[in-house]
Amino acid sequence: MGQKTSPIGFRTGVTLGWQSTWFAPKANYGEFLVEDQKIRKYVDKKFNRSVPNGAVAKVQIIRTRNEVKVTLYSARPGVVIGPRGGEVDKFREELEGLTGRKISVNVIEIKEPDLNASLVAEAIAEQLGKRASFRRTMKQFCENAMNAGAKGVKIVCSGRLAGSEMARKEMQKLGSIPLHTLDADVDYATATARTTYGAIGIKTWIYKGKFGEENDQAIPHQRRRQSKRVSAGPRGRDRSKFEGAESRNAEKAESQRPVENNETDNNQVS
Repeated sequence: MGQKTSPIGFRTGVTLGWQSTWFAPKANYGEFLVEDQKIRKYVDKKFNRSVPNGAVAKVQIIRTRNEVKVTLYSARPGVVIGPRGGEVDKFREELEGLTGRKISVNVIEIKEPDLNASLVAEAIAEQLGKRASFRRTMKQFCENAMNAGAKGVKIVCSGRLAGSEMARKEMQKLGSIPLHTLDADVDYATATARTTYGAIGIKTWIYKGKFGEENDQAIPHQRRRQSKRVSAGPRGRDRSKFEGAESRNAEKAESQRPVENNETDNNQVS
């Protein structure tokens, strides 16, 4: 139960907003819907399927009475914007020619690409297309997401993995993925790796914590690594234990000295 529902669609309208925001009468609804789909396909083809890769993870469309506002969320905004904003102007003109409406384009940078399910799925698909080991690739991206501050990651690859005759499904999971908790910020995306021996499907779930909570889990990881490096003593021993034993011995020796002096003083007096 709960394994077949898309976490994005399940939370849309409750804790997540819509990716297309507009109102239309019944006569224009279908026209706007097809237009949105054309824009999304064109963006994906231009920035994600050609070189240089713009790494656009999400396209948000807002329609007003006079214009269409298209917001691109990208891990490489420099590639999308281009030198002196030339690429954005060219892209805006192409979209205006495609839709026949006035369009404004905005680009927002994705700070942590390792926490974006769409970018992770596309990166895994790219690696599998280069004939990389699927197990090593899945494990690597899971660990990268956890180190970036995720509280849970799940990656599923299915198809003719490693070129085997029989298609199968492999899963890698770290942390927890609360699929039915509406307060949980779970990002989900799919991608397809086109290999010489067939298509491999990739699904990615990334749990970032509850909505409204700051996700600062990456800091403890860094502190833990630093403390391990500092505390390592000579010859592989733990320096903290060694120093603790030294201090205890010194304290013991100091506590015994005054007692001996008092005894000698008493003997002299008597």
